[in-house]
Amino acid sequence: MSERMTIGQLYPAKVNPVASSNRSNARKPQIETDKASFDQLLQKNLLKFSNHAAKRLEQRGIEIPREQLARISDAVDQAAAKGSKESLILLNDMALIVNIPNRTVVTAMDGGSMKDNVFTKIDSAVIIS
Repeated sequence: MSERMTIGQLYPAKVNPVASSNRSNARKPQIETDKASFDQLLQKNLLKFSNHAAKRLEQRGIEIPREQLARISDAVDQAAAKGSKESLILLNDMALIVNIPNRTVVTAMDGGSMKDNVFTKIDSAVIIS
């Protein structure tokens, strides 16, 4: 046994890799990890609506088309880049209060509900034109 052994090492200093006859099995853990990280990334970037916000949207008859959701999501990204925690997002005649770290719409108002209203517990506002 001429190979050097180091205390605390299980194998000799020089280890040759074993050729695998089935390479797809060797790649499965990496693929599963990639899929899990993609799912986490997707969930992290989705805009969510709290139960309260969903009820307010329904009560006030507010519908948000897909294009507006994308614009709101971009506004959330901008607020996050500035370090915001709770943000007021104004889009056309709609106001949304969004928890930025969780990407969750907390409440929603239409133009009529915004009049004579005071917005509290926000640290930023994003106006989307």
